[in-house]
Amino acid sequence: MTGWVVGPTAFAVTLALTPLAILVARRTGIMDRPGELKDQDRSVPYLGGVAVFAGLAVGVTGTRPSVLVPLALALVLGVADDRVSLPPVARLVGELVVGGAVVATCPVHVAGWLAVVLLVPATVLLVNGVNLMDGLDMLAGGTVAVAAVGFAVILAGPLTTAGRLTAVALAAALVGFLVYNRPPARIYLGDGGSYLLGTALVVLVADSWAPSVATPVGVVSLVLVALPAAEVAFAVVRRLRGRRSVLAGDRGHPYDRLVAHGWTRTSAAAAYIVAQGVLAVGAVLAYRQGSLAAAVAVDVAGGAALVVAAALSGALTPDKETAP
Repeated sequence: MTGWVVGPTAFAVTLALTPLAILVARRTGIMDRPGELKDQDRSVPYLGGVAVFAGLAVGVTGTRPSVLVPLALALVLGVADDRVSLPPVARLVGELVVGGAVVATCPVHVAGWLAVVLLVPATVLLVNGVNLMDGLDMLAGGTVAVAAVGFAVILAGPLTTAGRLTAVALAAALVGFLVYNRPPARIYLGDGGSYLLGTALVVLVADSWAPSVATPVGVVSLVLVALPAAEVAFAVVRRLRGRRSVLAGDRGHPYDRLVAHGWTRTSAAAAYIVAQGVLAVGAVLAYRQGSLAAAVAVDVAGGAALVVAAALSGALTPDKETAP
């Protein structure tokens, strides 16, 4: 299949199945209910990730069905977390298993234990990064959709067809999901969806570092996942500075701070999507240059810009609402 077939098909599948996911979530009680750390006043169905998985599978099944294994494992782990709220150790073990499945199905420049050392922690990082970003309507879905478009461009070579189609399917499926997730959201990704998206990003990073791909492509791919990775780093810094457990939830994320400064929830989510768009444009420009120096420069500039933005928003400062 080509991208012109995969994209519309993934969009249509997710668009058609999301209402079914809403119905199933309501009937099974897999709902996100208002709470202390919840930015909502009503219960909203989870299971959006199930519909996104179905659309994403369109771009994966025909080229490398083995990649469905880590994606499905991530979805199942997240849905289980939505349903019964897994303890942190169980979640971590599950994420490590998902990372191992990524290693087993995605070849990279390095092999053996080095691949494990790189891809497994990357899986844990990005799964949790997307999960932390999933705090406002359309934020995580919109941000990852833009990142996927960036991956579709940098994986446009003749030897990266599988990665390109995966990226196209991911972007198109998320656009279909955002029809229902735009404010006011009728359904959320849930942990199932955020874990799925984090894993999909790891797969795309691995595709960018495949043996047949030039090194600058792999290096520039890092800026496309800088936003979810930074979300984890900022949360760790903020919580350590507040002398709190790094596993404790808070309302100090950059998007929370923007809302606290008077931004609407929609504009705060849009700020993330625009920021991801800027990073994606930088990645594409560096990719067009084809040089390692340009790729490194974009990575450094993107990372520095995110740190400055987080500091200005107050996201590196301990959350006063939840500090002891």
